Amino acid sequence: MSGPKLIAVVGATGAQGGGLVDAVLEDRSGEYAVRALTRDPGSDKARALTSRGAEVVAADVDDPPSLQKAFRGAHGAFCVTFFWDHFSPERELAQAESMARAAKAAGVRHVVWSTLEDTRLRVPLSDDRMPTLMGKYKVPHFDAKGEANRFFLESGVPTTLLHTSFYWDNLIHFGSGPKPGPDGKLAFTLPMADRKLPGIAAGDIGRCAFGVFKAGSELAGRSVGVAGEHLTGEQMAAALARALGREVVYAAVTPEEYRGSGFPGAEDLGNMFQYKRDFEREFCAMRDPAASRLLNPALQSFDAWLARNAGQIPLE
Repeated sequence: MSGPKLIAVVGATGAQGGGLVDAVLEDRSGEYAVRALTRDPGSDKARALTSRGAEVVAADVDDPPSLQKAFRGAHGAFCVTFFWDHFSPERELAQAESMARAAKAAGVRHVVWSTLEDTRLRVPLSDDRMPTLMGKYKVPHFDAKGEANRFFLESGVPTTLLHTSFYWDNLIHFGSGPKPGPDGKLAFTLPMADRKLPGIAAGDIGRCAFGVFKAGSELAGRSVGVAGEHLTGEQMAAALARALGREVVYAAVTPEEYRGSGFPGAEDLGNMFQYKRDFEREFCAMRDPAASRLLNPALQSFDAWLARNAGQIPLE
């Protein structure tokens, strides 16, 4: 009798991968086991995973031989890149190609690739609605992932393209939460006008990925989008006000204003929000919360996420 199906998880100590590791470790069916890939197996987070029953191995997305070794014997592999660690789309492309090749060489049966749209398919470089960045991208951290889809599709490994959404965790870790204005009121700033923004708890992306692996061949070879809710800036501000017990107003700035904010990545994110605003219908349609809940029955709403995390949002 064969043992449990092993899922190798890139970025196992991070947000998305960590959610997938949690989902496998909490699953009582015995059908799956998890191999947590991390650059530092001696870290506190990695040791904690070992103590919970995960197999922890050293692997680096910039080191192709380590990936092939780490994928060996795995039924499934969850692949993700880390743009905000280095701000390099070219490095993301190289990492994605390495993961796709390693999965093929190791005989992996199902890959879930965490991806996003290549915005240039709707806004070509010649389109001046938004500036071209780094010479060949509109939204670098989207475009490289979308472009990298081909490495997995051409590899022949059955792959699900998992289209992610805005992390609500960005309100904690990325400085996207409400900030006090001159009048003392908290202002939640987005360049989305009155359009809806698909959002999700980062860990729920990994839990949805586990649902994809469990669905198996039903979702292999398909594109699947995930979101917890689609909310306007006004709705997000109202939810924040309820959770924080303070007035929060929605500051709807223009993409141009957002791009000029001056923080690292502001231009990229300004273009990203503009894309989501201008193509709201298509972007939301790809990310159905009801379908996401089928993959992850514990999927959190924004209110539920805030109930657990509002106290961690920096307000200064």
